[in-house]
Amino acid sequence: MTLDTDFVRAQFPAFSEPSLSGQAFFENAGGSYACGPVIARLERFYRSRKVQPYAPYEASRLAGAEMDEARQRLAAMLNVESDEVSFGPSTTQNTYVLAQAFRQWMRPGEAIVVTDQDHEANSGPWRRLAQDGIEIREWRLDPETGMLRLEDLENLLDENVRLVCFPHCSNVVGAVNPVVEITAASHAAGAFVCVDGVSYAPHGFPDVGGMGPDIYLFSAYKTYGPHQGIMVIRRALGQLLPNQAHVFNADVLYKRFTPAGPDHAQVAASAGMVDYFDALAAHHGIEGTASARAAGVHDLMRAHEAQLLQPLLDAVKARNSVRLIGPSDAESRAPTVALALNRPGVEAAAQLAERGIMAGGGDFYAVRPLTALGVDPDKGVLRLSFVHYTTRDEIDRLLNALDDIL
Repeated sequence: MTLDTDFVRAQFPAFSEPSLSGQAFFENAGGSYACGPVIARLERFYRSRKVQPYAPYEASRLAGAEMDEARQRLAAMLNVESDEVSFGPSTTQNTYVLAQAFRQWMRPGEAIVVTDQDHEANSGPWRRLAQDGIEIREWRLDPETGMLRLEDLENLLDENVRLVCFPHCSNVVGAVNPVVEITAASHAAGAFVCVDGVSYAPHGFPDVGGMGPDIYLFSAYKTYGPHQGIMVIRRALGQLLPNQAHVFNADVLYKRFTPAGPDHAQVAASAGMVDYFDALAAHHGIEGTASARAAGVHDLMRAHEAQLLQPLLDAVKARNSVRLIGPSDAESRAPTVALALNRPGVEAAAQLAERGIMAGGGDFYAVRPLTALGVDPDKGVLRLSFVHYTTRDEIDRLLNALDDIL
């Protein structure tokens, strides 16, 4: 089965937007285009549901029902319970709130493992807990390959470790980390697991329930949705941590870690992401439960992306003037490709923009991994990132543009 990119692109209004015509989008790791169902739901909410939800009058009842629908359908797709899914203003904010809960729960001398492969959102908030006497242990990447080695983590684990935080994949290294194996090793040592899925989820929603982490975070604006942070917190851990919300919300799991009120319209619009994935599944003949359909769409997306990614990796790894960050095998990484050049990445991105290629340059909040890899963060990298709606024609245009500027 191959992905029908004509059908896919028809679901995204951006591809019929005149102001974007003639440009190829290669900065999807910074945020994807929103799909049509999300935009439609957001507009409908603002037109006819923009009232305080959960009151007895009809507009309010419908508003609350749409918010509940989003949480319930996302949970089913992620293979978790509906009250284990929470919404917040961003993944960075969600992580900060979780860190405060762990700060209150943990005792001085207990430890958290973080990596230097993460961007700052799933690293900085945890590292700050050292100020309260919590030990921070760093799981360091291989400075040559950028990879995390499981044996290095195992050397850090002991009875004092309460939490292990790592990315599903890094936003500059791109390598897909073995979540199941890392989670199993951490659980065996008595530690909980927090996975930053921001850079992986755009390439297919994961089976969080099947993989087993206790926390999984991602950003809806990178998965074709509104600007929301979405977090899965499994019930056993969520009920153990101190409540961070209003005292009267302490018994509602999906409210315990959202101290501010949710953005009603954006929460409701998040159901549009599931609408889109269900439409993809139906169009390609993928059937079964919500999580089974999501798994089928995930595999379809990943196969399409890998087919487009390998020619790009082959083209850049052959250049002496370019350092490809992360693995050169498309099957083992996400299509987020960071290139260290002999000039600032933002300059190369500007040159690509003149040729109709929308890409990014800079450090991308990944100062720690770039430094560990020997890349000057002030110079940064050129980042080329795409998702399943990218076509082979756009890859060819990118390769021609790279030939021009490199």
